[in-house]
Amino acid sequence: PGKVNPVIPEAVAMVAAQVIGNDATITVAGQAGNFQLNVMLPVIALNLIQSIELLASAARVLADKAIAGFKVNEARIGEAVGRNPILVTSLNPVIGYEKGAAIAKKAYADGRPVMEVALEMSGLDAEELGRLLDPQQLTKGGIHGGSTGGGG
Repeated sequence: PGKVNPVIPEAVAMVAAQVIGNDATITVAGQAGNFQLNVMLPVIALNLIQSIELLASAARVLADKAIAGFKVNEARIGEAVGRNPILVTSLNPVIGYEKGAAIAKKAYADGRPVMEVALEMSGLDAEELGRLLDPQQLTKGGIHGGSTGGGG
């Protein structure tokens, strides 16, 4: 009861395996050709067209039957991200690895948000921590707080 069968994602994984096989066939066929005349063009075309059709169909079914209708629980995602020890990585240039590791371990052990524990242990204020621990900023790369160069 309550089990959701992941048949569509599993079917998409099978399509991916087939397309990878088709790519290998296309690669070997491309290597077998001589100059402008490649006697392997029919098998290249067959595998390329099959891959395109499979991927197009799989993407459509995945979008329509498995992804459409998803309801994202943004509050839950925000809570999970806020408790993820990976956030501490962005503090390393400012407070150092050792203190960052201690914050991550304490937050994990206590089941508390990284921000809350960092406020207690880092010596940084809420505004600075908010900037450094912003997950959106972490997706942009660079060093966002240290004097070692990098982002801003």
